[in-house]
Amino acid sequence: MPMTSTESLKPVASKSLPLWRAASLRYYQYSFYLKNLFHERIQRVSLNAGFTCPNVDGTAAVGGCVFCDNTSFSPSRRVPRTDITTQLNEGIRRIKLRYKSDRFIAYFQPATNTYAPVEQLRPLFKEALTHPQVVGLAIGTRPDCVADDVLDLLEELAADHFLSVEYGMQTMHNRSLDWMNRAHHHEVTVDAIERSGDRGFEIGVHLILGLPGETNADMLASAREVGRLDVDSVKLHNLYAVKNTPLGEQVARGEVTLMGRDEYVATLVDVLEVLPETIIIERTSGEAPPEYLVGPEWCLNKPAVRTAIDAELQRRDTWQGRLCRSATIEK
Repeated sequence: MPMTSTESLKPVASKSLPLWRAASLRYYQYSFYLKNLFHERIQRVSLNAGFTCPNVDGTAAVGGCVFCDNTSFSPSRRVPRTDITTQLNEGIRRIKLRYKSDRFIAYFQPATNTYAPVEQLRPLFKEALTHPQVVGLAIGTRPDCVADDVLDLLEELAADHFLSVEYGMQTMHNRSLDWMNRAHHHEVTVDAIERSGDRGFEIGVHLILGLPGETNADMLASAREVGRLDVDSVKLHNLYAVKNTPLGEQVARGEVTLMGRDEYVATLVDVLEVLPETIIIERTSGEAPPEYLVGPEWCLNKPAVRTAIDAELQRRDTWQGRLCRSATIEK
């Protein structure tokens, strides 16, 4: 297992244990957070509102992100699109076959879900909130697609409902954002998060581990930047490749090597150690359905990945935030 760049840091003592540590968890799990917030199990229902992205339609770039295929990312893109209420009813029906949940978060997931005029966004979001089993919204978007009037709308909705906004940060390193054809730089993410502050909704970011050319130190720098930005939650993803994407073709040609499971698990735990203990960990790995996946195959077995992460946390006797410290971040 590779050495980490955090071994020289000393653990930072806390005056009192956070609730999740008092519950014998080693990181602030999203399910634990929701259970404490709503006092029951809450599941997300993926919704497809039919949006595109500015780096797909030519506004900012063409072709989309190098890794992106929304059909593989989102269940709601793998079925014919219907109205929001019908999608909610069908999604709830499917989820209840597996989980004992009665209340749900409507998750506007694929593509960029604020990439439209406010007049188009408001009825879609409000339709979801009128469903009797919906307790709130989660909205996935890009940081370059939240004009002030959109943020005003989100603030309006958050006044009466739970609302989480997820920004695709991916990395703090502009060279990596250029590689992925993101069509914006990290400064745009910083600006979006700053303008979103104190508006009453939760702010989350996505972070990808294993981007080509990024070292362990680079990934830890991005993790510390997440802490500096003082967001509420983070989704941690391994870089994986799906068919019919530039990344899938690069992996097939041997131009990009994807992380092995042991390296990913070690890196993920490094990242957890430097993230503040207040940040909710919404996800610890990513995957696509087998029919779409190019690699790595190990990400298909999520229970095994979770077991490996838990084992590494126990082996190190470590936890989220153990090595958290203030640091000056260089790009």
